[in-house]
Amino acid sequence: MKSIALCLVACLAVLPHADGQLAAAEQPNIILIVGDDMGYADLGVHGCQDIPTPHIDALAASGVRFTNGYVSGPYCSPTRAGLLTGRYQTRFGHEFNCGGREGSDTGLPLSEKTLADRLKAAGYHTAMVGKWHLGNGDKFHPLSRGFDEFFGFLGGAHSYFPGDGAPILRGRASVDEQAYLTDAFTREAVEFINRQKDGNKPFFMYLTYNAVHTPMHADDPRLEKFAAIKDKKRRTYVAMMSAMDDGVGAVMKKLQETGLAENTLVAFISDNGGPTMRGVTVNGADNAPLRGSKRTTLEGGVRVPFFVAWPGRISPGQVYELPVIQLDLFSTAIAAAGVAPQEDWNVEGVDLTPHLSGAKTEPPHDALYWRFGQQMAIRKGDWKLVAYDPAVEGGKGKATPQKLYNLAEDIGEERNLIAEHPEKARELQAAWDEWNKQNVPPKWGGRSGKRTARRARAG
Repeated sequence: MKSIALCLVACLAVLPHADGQLAAAEQPNIILIVGDDMGYADLGVHGCQDIPTPHIDALAASGVRFTNGYVSGPYCSPTRAGLLTGRYQTRFGHEFNCGGREGSDTGLPLSEKTLADRLKAAGYHTAMVGKWHLGNGDKFHPLSRGFDEFFGFLGGAHSYFPGDGAPILRGRASVDEQAYLTDAFTREAVEFINRQKDGNKPFFMYLTYNAVHTPMHADDPRLEKFAAIKDKKRRTYVAMMSAMDDGVGAVMKKLQETGLAENTLVAFISDNGGPTMRGVTVNGADNAPLRGSKRTTLEGGVRVPFFVAWPGRISPGQVYELPVIQLDLFSTAIAAAGVAPQEDWNVEGVDLTPHLSGAKTEPPHDALYWRFGQQMAIRKGDWKLVAYDPAVEGGKGKATPQKLYNLAEDIGEERNLIAEHPEKARELQAAWDEWNKQNVPPKWGGRSGKRTARRARAG
C-alpha cells in the first residue's frame, strides 16, 4: 500500500484543571460552518476557475486543509446527525433524510445527545443559525437539543426569497424575514458574534447555510456580477456560492474586529457532494475529479471540502492527507473545550489535534465506513470497496455489485480491481460486515439494515 504523506502542524497543548474542566477563559470559541450540496471542484482552493471564493480559500489557508475529508452519509440529514453526535448515524437509525411535515415524529433520536448539549454542559453559550433538517416536531427543535438560540428553518430546503416556504424562526416564533436568505443567515451569525465580545462564556455557533441547495435562487446583483457565464444554472449556482463565500468572509472579519479570532476554532465542510446525476435535483455543481454524486457512496457523494483553523494551535497553510471524517469535528471540538467523552457516549470520531501536532503519527482511523440503504462502502488505507447507485451510469436498481478501487492511483474510481485483488475485496468486506453488526435498521425510509447487509454480502 502506498504510504500517504503526513503533514505536521504545530499545536499548543491545552491542559484541563484537576477536575477535568477547563476554565472558561481557556476554552476556545467554536464555530462549525456547513455548506449544502457543494461540488468538490467548486472552490478556488480546489482549483475552481469560474467561482471566486476568496474567503473560504483564506479560511483553508489559515489552518489545515484535509485532502481526504469525508462525511458519513451522502445525504443532508444523516450527515448532520453524525456531525452533531460524533457517531455513525446508522448506529441509531438515522440513515435517511427525516420527514418534513410540521409535527412529524421523525428526527434525530432523543437517545442521542448533541455537540450543543455537550458544550452547553461545559459552560458554553450555544447558538444555531441556518438549516436544521433533524426533525420538525417540538421535541426535535434546536432549542430542545442543546441550543440556547436558533434562527433558521427546520426542514431540508427553503426558498431564498421572502414570502415562500415554511416559516423562518427566531427561537420557536416565526419572523417576517425580508433579506435574501444566505445574507440573513450571515447577518444573524455576525450579530451573534458581536454580542459575545464582552461575554463571560465561550460560545459555540453552528452555522449551516442552505446554499447551494435547490431551489436555485440568486439575487440580481450577484447574477449580474457573473453575467459572462452563459449557462443559466451554472451562473445561478456561482452566484449562490459567492453569497455564501461573502458570508464566511463577514464572519471571519467580525471575529477579527471583536478580538475573538485568536481564541476561536473554525471548521468548514459541505454536508455531501454536489448533486449531478439523474434522480437528484441537479444544482449546477461540479465534483471533478471525483466520480459520483450526492446520494451515492462514490467519492463524489461523500468526499467534501474540509478545513479547520485555530490560530496559535494549528499552523496556517498546512495540508493533511490521511482520511478524516466529519465525526472527528465533534471529538476535536469537545477536546478543545476540555471535555473528556464518557464511555457510554459511544463516540466514534477522533480528536484530530494530536494527529496534527505529530504527537500521534498513525492514521486517525483504521477504516471509514458507509451504509446508505443497499449502497455501502469502506475505505481502508488507499483501498475502497463500494456498491453504489447505478444511476451514476444511467442504470437502474438499488446498488451495483461491489467494486474495488485504489484511490491513490484512481481518485475517479474508474478502474475496478476486484478481479485482480479478490483477497483485498474479501478483507474489506469482512471488516465492513463486522462494523455493520453494530448498526440498527433505519427508523424511517429505505430497507432494513438486515436486508442491506445481506445485499452487500451477496454483491
